[in-house]
Amino acid sequence: MAERVQQPPAKRLCCRTGYNATCRQGQRAAGAPCGGSASNQGESSKTQSPETLLDIAARKVAEKWPFQRVEERFERIPEPVQRRIVYWSFPRSEREICMYSSFNTGGEEIGSSGESSDETRLPFRRGIALLESGCVDNVLQVGFHLSGTVREPATSSEPELVCNVSVSFDRCKITAVTCSCGNKDIFYCAHVVALSLYRVRTPEQVKLRLPISETLFQMNRDQLQKFVQYLITVHHTEVLPTAQKLADEILSQNSEINQVHGAPDPTAGASVDDENCWHLDEEQVQEQVKLFLSQGGYHGSGKQLNLLFGKVREMLKMRDSNGARMLTLITEQFMGDPRLALWRQQGTTMTDKYRQLWDELGALWMCIVLNPHYKPEQKGFWLRQLRRWNSVDVCPLEDGNHGSELTNLTNALPQGAPGAPDSLTRPHRTVFTRAIEACDLHWQDPHLQHIITEDHYTNYCYHGNLDSSLFDARGWPMWHEHVPTACARVDALRSHGYPKEALRLAIAIVNTLRRQQQKQLEFFRAHKKELLHKGITSVTNLEGWVGHPLDPIGTLFSTLTETGRVSEDSATAMLDFSGFLGSGRRTEHPVFPSQRFLEEGESLMSLAVETALIGLGQQRVMPDGLYAQEKVCRNEEQLLAKLQEVDLDDTLVKIFRKQAVFLLEAGPYSGLGELLYRESVPMHTFAKYLFTSLLPHDAELAYKIALRAMRLPVLESTAPSGDLSRPHHIVSVMPNRLPRWFTLSHIETQQCELASTMLTAAKGDARKLETVLESIQKNIHSASHIFKLAQDAFKIATLMDSLPDITLLKVSLELGLQVMRMTLSTLNWRRREMVRWLVTCATEAGVFALDSIMQNWFTLFTPTEATSVVASTVMSNSTIVRLHLDCHQQENLANSARTLALQCAMKDPQNCALSALTLCEKDHIAFETAYQIVLDAAATGMNYTQLFTIARYMEHRGYPMRAYKLATLAMTHLNLSYNQDTHPAINDVLWACALSHSLGKNELASVIPLVVKSVKCATVLSDILRRCTLTTPGMVALHSRRNSGKLMPLDKAPLRQLLDATIGAYINTTHSRLTHISPRHYSEFIEFLSKARETFLMAHDGHIQFTQFIDNLKQIYKGKKKLMMLVRERFG
Repeated sequence: MAERVQQPPAKRLCCRTGYNATCRQGQRAAGAPCGGSASNQGESSKTQSPETLLDIAARKVAEKWPFQRVEERFERIPEPVQRRIVYWSFPRSEREICMYSSFNTGGEEIGSSGESSDETRLPFRRGIALLESGCVDNVLQVGFHLSGTVREPATSSEPELVCNVSVSFDRCKITAVTCSCGNKDIFYCAHVVALSLYRVRTPEQVKLRLPISETLFQMNRDQLQKFVQYLITVHHTEVLPTAQKLADEILSQNSEINQVHGAPDPTAGASVDDENCWHLDEEQVQEQVKLFLSQGGYHGSGKQLNLLFGKVREMLKMRDSNGARMLTLITEQFMGDPRLALWRQQGTTMTDKYRQLWDELGALWMCIVLNPHYKPEQKGFWLRQLRRWNSVDVCPLEDGNHGSELTNLTNALPQGAPGAPDSLTRPHRTVFTRAIEACDLHWQDPHLQHIITEDHYTNYCYHGNLDSSLFDARGWPMWHEHVPTACARVDALRSHGYPKEALRLAIAIVNTLRRQQQKQLEFFRAHKKELLHKGITSVTNLEGWVGHPLDPIGTLFSTLTETGRVSEDSATAMLDFSGFLGSGRRTEHPVFPSQRFLEEGESLMSLAVETALIGLGQQRVMPDGLYAQEKVCRNEEQLLAKLQEVDLDDTLVKIFRKQAVFLLEAGPYSGLGELLYRESVPMHTFAKYLFTSLLPHDAELAYKIALRAMRLPVLESTAPSGDLSRPHHIVSVMPNRLPRWFTLSHIETQQCELASTMLTAAKGDARKLETVLESIQKNIHSASHIFKLAQDAFKIATLMDSLPDITLLKVSLELGLQVMRMTLSTLNWRRREMVRWLVTCATEAGVFALDSIMQNWFTLFTPTEATSVVASTVMSNSTIVRLHLDCHQQENLANSARTLALQCAMKDPQNCALSALTLCEKDHIAFETAYQIVLDAAATGMNYTQLFTIARYMEHRGYPMRAYKLATLAMTHLNLSYNQDTHPAINDVLWACALSHSLGKNELASVIPLVVKSVKCATVLSDILRRCTLTTPGMVALHSRRNSGKLMPLDKAPLRQLLDATIGAYINTTHSRLTHISPRHYSEFIEFLSKARETFLMAHDGHIQFTQFIDNLKQIYKGKKKLMMLVRERFG
């Protein structure tokens, strides 16, 4: 708590005019120890003598009556009576003190040492340590005020600290605390804890005085003056100004202080009008919540807020009025969070963890307004608060995104007249809407009260003609109410400390659900043919129970499973509805409700498990919005995690079988029924749990469940919308929107995991594997997930410690082939990995599988994949060794690969021709065929890059003439402009000219016209010209072709044509560059002219030509004076 050094103001005025001098005579002198009445002195133990009537009466008065009422009721209160009332008014239990000084519950903390460093830092733990170390001293109780000093021992970093602590209390509650330590926190500091526990544990060691007003009343005038003067003297620096001010006011006849009868006494206890509640520092609660919210989920702030919510629940359980008060403070800070307006303005959603905090906030308000012992004025106050928050624009919506159009289902009760639903006019539902609706609920229904308060509330005279909503055929009570609302009642009872009552209602609700389930099954069986013929795909509930904001199934499960762990203290709490029931208080029975209303052999745990199965198997519509859909998944996983902690015995297996049969046969009521609404929440995760649980006990039933659950109709393009009529009590949902499943990726992953689980379990069973395969191919629509299943099946089939499972291997291959077909015409970033894996899988399956995929390659692979991956892998040495093939088999496989390669080359010569040539190298006919395909495609279907690549390959393989032919074909597709002197094809052109030159004069003569036509870049042409003049044609020719040994002349063909083209290219390039030349390129241009001069001089009249060329430049570009000056300097 935020401890303040100054004392709190006195709560009421005290004036005891009814006492006279005779009343004061004989009173015991101040200073008697606390509890030191004459009858008690010297007693060593309470067990030695009965408690006195005085103590019994004083204790009850101290618990319930404010002391002012005691004073007003009796004209004179004897001092021993006052002492005993004051004595018993201090809290007697450490539990509440612990609750206000730590996050953890009191029962877990009292009297035990801290097990962790976090616990030892809690104020309650530290307070115990200070108390047990003897650090509490000078303890004095004056009336309803306790004071003392607490010494904090010195540490290595801090000196010793002595804190002055004071505590005010009333009716067994601490109402105010102060401590000089100055600690600022929500909770009481360790010093307050130490002092309080000192009083609780050792009351006999505390000196007790009556309220100070009583002591002053005993003094005469002289004593009073002496008292005041000594008090001023001791504390003159602190109280002298105040004392003088009070003296002036008292001496003034018309002062306000003289208009009031009596004077304040901070030790005299509470007045009649004071609210009796534990001290809660509201300012610190607000500051801490604001701080946690400002941290945005960092530094453990989310955990701290959850702990505060837990503290609210703890207060509610203790029936502490501060629970609602503290939640109000928290809610105000949440509503004032500036991020709400920012997110709304930006159109972004809040974080998931923050959203969950708001959900808990709404659930807590639901618990508070459903307090079975609320006062009407309290509920009215809460309702006004909730409506005010609900009306704020930034108030978060229940589904996290936008409002749904659900009717007001919360107050759809079997009590009162039904009203018209207002779903069409409801704009949205906020996190407070359900709590607002719950304010209309009450606990006055006699049947409900009997269920809650009686262990033997039955009607064994039931024969079917009574109201079926009250009792079932066994005479056991049922409670028909909107299930989430009924479960909210259970949660409220638990939250307010009524675990027995909560359990009774929970059992009645579950028995009602089981009865409804049986009726639904009977109805569907009676109308099955009609419903199946119509194809009705309605759902049973607009709101699913799993993922619901009120978490009804989770509430029932927790209530049924945690009852055995309820402490005896809380279990003794009883609801008293005598004000509503004319029969008075309920009859007490020693039988705990867990022994009633259960089938033979059933337990609360088995009932909890069956409840979870009923909820998880309910057919329900996928809600709108990302958050609501994520909540469905999260809630389902939380329930399944709880179920997985339960060990299955024979009783539970029987329940699993019973529920599995219902799920399969209940039609539109079940998520695993034959009639499935298109947008129903899928059952994959739930079915996986059922499958693994039932498999050891009933494999056939397990597979029926899992195979039925594989459906995902929302992805079926031909899924029927269905005749959404209303058979019996089935509520229909009109398909007025396109589905937007934000969690679809997660759902498909769960579907994949269910299929993988079945594949693993079916290993070795060919019939089941075939059935599972058919289900996968029918229901799974994601190539990535089918590929994962194929990989899983392959791993299981080829485990290292056993021989391959051929059937499972075939399943893996079949799934892989389906993936190939699905991704053939679509983009998938894992496609290359998929192709390589399929070849590996086919290799493991055998030579026939490899041959099959090559025979049908066009339905599985692109031509590039088929040649570069499939055929290449098949013809690799590693594959041959892996398959242990003989020569004949090797040849057959190679022929298939070559046939595939040729087919691919025909279909896609640009990308597959080179691969086909490589694969066909060892077969002359196939190689020639591939070469002919290249030639046929060269004219139209292939570019110069591809042709040059194949030409180089041919030269490398020893076919220079074929390389030459392909190079000339490539040249016809090439076009190099004057400024492309860095084009990547330049090396190919130089290589082609070198090849032609090496083959002889005729080949060079044939290629030069192609070069002249295709290449306009002067530097490239001059490079080719220079290379052709360095060696004689045919010098490196193959096939032993002889050459003349003479260099080719530049003035004759074919080099004359190349020389003229080169000079012409320099001239054209020069004019082109001069058109847009800038001064910074002048020096580079001069160097270019120097290279041009070298080429000009290769001609017999080159010098003259170059001089004329330079003169023309000077004349044409004489305006570029600086450039022309540089030209003259270099070339004259």
